[in-house]
Amino acid sequence: MRVTLERSNLLKSLNHVHRVVERRNTIPILSNVLLRAEGASLSMRATDLDLEITEAAPAMVEQAGSTTVPAHLLYDIVRKLPDGAEVSLSMTGEKGQMSVSSSRSRFTLQCLPETDFPDLTAGAFSHTFRLPAETLRMLIARTQFAISTEETRYYLNGIYMHTVEDGDKLKLRAVATDGHRLARADIIAPSGAEGMPGIIIPRKTVGELQKLVDDPEVVVTVELSDAKIRFTIGSIVLTSKLIDGTFPDYQRVIPTGNDKELTIDCQSFAQAVDRVSTISSERGRAVKLAIRDGQLVLTVNNPDSGSATEELAVGYDNEPIEIGFNAKYLLDITSQLTGTEAVFMLADPGSPTLVRETSDDDALYVLMPMRV
Repeated sequence: MRVTLERSNLLKSLNHVHRVVERRNTIPILSNVLLRAEGASLSMRATDLDLEITEAAPAMVEQAGSTTVPAHLLYDIVRKLPDGAEVSLSMTGEKGQMSVSSSRSRFTLQCLPETDFPDLTAGAFSHTFRLPAETLRMLIARTQFAISTEETRYYLNGIYMHTVEDGDKLKLRAVATDGHRLARADIIAPSGAEGMPGIIIPRKTVGELQKLVDDPEVVVTVELSDAKIRFTIGSIVLTSKLIDGTFPDYQRVIPTGNDKELTIDCQSFAQAVDRVSTISSERGRAVKLAIRDGQLVLTVNNPDSGSATEELAVGYDNEPIEIGFNAKYLLDITSQLTGTEAVFMLADPGSPTLVRETSDDDALYVLMPMRV
């Protein structure tokens, strides 16, 4: 194999694929990236057995071939080369070694045979549809923060994606919850999503996907089955196993009888929560909301460091209520709201609260209160 390509193209592709590779691996081949030179491109593939990313970069291929080299090592070498440099990759005479050269720099890396490299892409996909990258990014952003990190409830460690009938429309819905809060976002279902199985996309896959859908002009092709999902984003192909589990009936925790309506200015509220929570303990993070006619008082008490209060003018004309929330959870939700105003639908200090934008019915959030 002998191939030459621009550092910027190689670095961009390596940046995408090397992130999948775990720093510590008990299986040596999983620390490597598979390089395949053919035609006018160099394709790179990395996997952790649950997730696989493939990307091709334009290259001058003098001699086609393939091998695998340590992913993080190659990425670090290319990253440290000067801007505008040309990089040559070639298999040297000695078996199992690849030469990386650029200008006066030369490195020799140990290779492992490509025949040992696992292939995650086997198997057929039952459903295919296309989405603008911006729409997919919005679905992820609105729900990702609520994904659970608790490994014991593994079926909550991802975003649940499925279709739902809403009147005469079919919608594609993303839901995530960690038991303390729930995030739900809808879009009109794209053609091809009809009858798709309900799937749980793992947290790591969601994180990688979010970094890849940064070009709003790109249209993403989504292929899925009961066990796997594949995203094609330009020259990048991301394939992932899905979480094998049953997502709980989230509709049961979405309150329907909350009759106390609080309207707030998102930015002012978020800034006030951020300020008063400065005094809160890392463990507690509780902020108390005392709401009465047209006024909201936020209070934080920390026996170790003191207390903080702030008043806000709000829209509220119901009976007074005091309720506590985790400050970080409030900030997570308000950071996802795109409008200027938000509506909190409250019931009582011990019941879940519903949060949504005044202008947008496509996203809603449920937040469990804290005792304060």
